[in-house]
Amino acid sequence: MFIDKADITVAGGRGGNGCCSFHREKYIPLGGPDGGDGGDGGDVVLVASKNEQSLQDLVYNRHYAGKNGPHGKGSNMHGRRGDDVFVKVPVGTVVTDGDTGEFIVDMTEDGMKFVIAKGGKGGRGNVRFATKYNRAPHERELGEEGEIVHAHLELKTIADVGLVGYPNAGKSTLISKLSAARPKVAPYPFTTLHPVVGVVDFPDYTRITIADIPGLIDGASMNVGLGHAFLKHIERTYVLAYVLDMAGVDGRNPWEDFRHLQNELELYMKGLTKRPSIIFANKMDLDGAEENLALLREELASEVIEILPLSAGTDSLGDAKEKLRSMVEKLREKSFF
Repeated sequence: MFIDKADITVAGGRGGNGCCSFHREKYIPLGGPDGGDGGDGGDVVLVASKNEQSLQDLVYNRHYAGKNGPHGKGSNMHGRRGDDVFVKVPVGTVVTDGDTGEFIVDMTEDGMKFVIAKGGKGGRGNVRFATKYNRAPHERELGEEGEIVHAHLELKTIADVGLVGYPNAGKSTLISKLSAARPKVAPYPFTTLHPVVGVVDFPDYTRITIADIPGLIDGASMNVGLGHAFLKHIERTYVLAYVLDMAGVDGRNPWEDFRHLQNELELYMKGLTKRPSIIFANKMDLDGAEENLALLREELASEVIEILPLSAGTDSLGDAKEKLRSMVEKLREKSFF
C-alpha cells in the first residue's frame, strides 16, 4: 500500500537525574561529594533511505521516543547517554510541524540524517557544586525532559522523469515497457491511484527513474479529482514527459490536451512548465493517430519541444529511452527544488 502522508509524535529521551552522594571509606574522614551526573536522553533521528518507498510503517506506528538517560550514582559514576531512535523515511519526505505548519526539514538525499527531537540534558551531581566555600554541597539537578514534536510528514516523489497525461493516455503501459515497474493497466480512468516509480537500466550501468503519476484532469490545480495528491509529486522531476493519446480514444484532441495539461501545471506552480520537456505521442497504432500527429506538429510548430511518436501497447517505443537519458544526464547537476 502506498501512503504519502503520516502524522507522528516524537519525543527525545528524558535526561537522568544527578546524584547527591558523599564518599564513605574507612580511614578517609570527610570524603567529600561524589555524586555523578545523569546521562543525556537519546534523540529521535530521521534517516532518509532510498529503500523506503512509502510512509506506510509510520501510519501504523505513530509514536517514537529516545531512550531515557540513566541517573547518576555515587562514587562519581555518571549515567551514560540514552540510545537514539532512528526512523527511516523515503527520500523526498517533507517534514512540517503538525501544530503550526512550520517547515522543519526536507529529506532530499539518501542517507541524510536529521535530529527531529533532541533528548533532554542530564542533571549534574553534587560533586559539580563543590567550591572552597561549600565543600559538602547537597545540591543536585534533575534531568531535563526531551523535546516533543508533533510532525506531519508528506512524501513528494523524487524521480528523474515525470509522466504527465490525462487518465487513459497510456502512462502505465508506457512505464511498464520502459522499466521493470508493473503498475495496474486497464482501459478506464484513474487506474493508477498513487505514484509508481520505475527504474530504467542501461548496459553501461547508468540508470534513470521514471514516475508514473496519477492522471491529471481539468481543475487539478484547484484540488479537483486527485488534485494536489498528484501535483505535489511532479514538483521534483527534472524532465516532464507529456503522454498524449493521439487516437483521441476518449473524444479529446491531443493538442488541446497538451494545452490543458500545461495550464494546470502552471496554475499549481508558476514556472513548472518551463522544465525541459518532451511529448510522447502515444497510441500511434490506432486509427486517426497519424492525422492527429500532423495537426499536433502544426499546432506546436512555434514551440521548442520534441514530439516523439510511439505505441506503448505494441512495444514500438523508438528511441524513447535514449532521449530521456540524454535529457536527464544534462540536468542532474542542476536543482529545481
